[in-house]
Amino acid sequence: MERLAKLKSSLVELFPERHLYVRSGGAMKGFVLTTRKQMMIAGGVAAGALWMGVCTAAMLVNLLSASSADREIAQLKAQSERYVADRQARLDSAMARLNAASGSNADVAQAIEKRHAALAMLLTDLKGAPGAAQALTPAINRALAAQDASPVRRVEMVRIGQEQLLEAADSFAKGRADRLRLAFRMAGLSPSSFVDRGSSLGGPLIDSKDPRALAAVLDVDDDFAVRIQRAARDLNESKQLAQAAEDLPVARPTNAGSQTSGFGVRFDPFTRRPAYHSGLDFNGGYAQPIYSTGPGVVSFTGQRSGYGNVVEIDHGRGLKTRYAHLSGFAVRPGQRVAVGQRIAAMGSTGRSTGTHLHYEVWVNGRAQNPGRFLKAGQYVLQAD
Repeated sequence: MERLAKLKSSLVELFPERHLYVRSGGAMKGFVLTTRKQMMIAGGVAAGALWMGVCTAAMLVNLLSASSADREIAQLKAQSERYVADRQARLDSAMARLNAASGSNADVAQAIEKRHAALAMLLTDLKGAPGAAQALTPAINRALAAQDASPVRRVEMVRIGQEQLLEAADSFAKGRADRLRLAFRMAGLSPSSFVDRGSSLGGPLIDSKDPRALAAVLDVDDDFAVRIQRAARDLNESKQLAQAAEDLPVARPTNAGSQTSGFGVRFDPFTRRPAYHSGLDFNGGYAQPIYSTGPGVVSFTGQRSGYGNVVEIDHGRGLKTRYAHLSGFAVRPGQRVAVGQRIAAMGSTGRSTGTHLHYEVWVNGRAQNPGRFLKAGQYVLQAD
């Protein structure tokens, strides 16, 4: 109470009662400004000042953001202009060489032939890669459709066609390699461990460590050699990853039913307590076919404690899959199986509450989440 009294006394001292007299037309009028009215007026003024401050700060922030965006746009515009100017300068230089002395036309034609030979080596490696034909066909069609009455212009259009075809090949190789790398990472695997850096796939295009040395071997300009080498390396990696992906267990183990239990901690159906679940469960009908999720060799068929009837497949590279609670077997130990091959029938043997498949994936002796491998399989299909 004393604090309230002191506060009230302080406000009265700060805003004492004031009398205001106004003379108008020979008449005098008086107004009384009480402490309460003065406090209301002061509060209104303070609120107005605060609002103006907030608005001013917002305007300053917008101005700063706008200036930052303008700077970024200006930088992008400058980069674009430099790129266009560089390409135009190269084109002008090439045209100047073509219009020079009589021997220059032969030199340019020879340079184009050497570029063509280097490009042919890359396209030979691309041949047969899934999706390569669809990716490269537009660039090839544009190059074939280029027609010009001037021989000089036709030669230059061939050069431009080579640039466009190399760009399309580079983009395709990089995109496919990136999708496959992502698929391996989704499965919790390191892409680099599945790539042999010392592989001879790609021939001289990737053997040379120094692009300038490659340019000397191919007898082309350095920039063209660097781009050829980059595309060849991406293509080499995508081929190796695609081959390795064919051995990964990324297919579905059954076509029936849906996933009923995930990987990790769950409530045990017997104890009703949290317990670690080392795989995925899929429901289905009794004797429903179970398929191998990847190629490999059957390493075990029989019973394991808690799992009932089990089939285990070794896929190499430390990868193993386990299929449990089976009602019967369709393979034997030592047998080589292909992806999608029928290996068993669904059942409810072992520690099971009903007909279903318990599916596990092991990497170097440790259980992994099979769901990650199933997702990775979708990205492998997209890369193809």
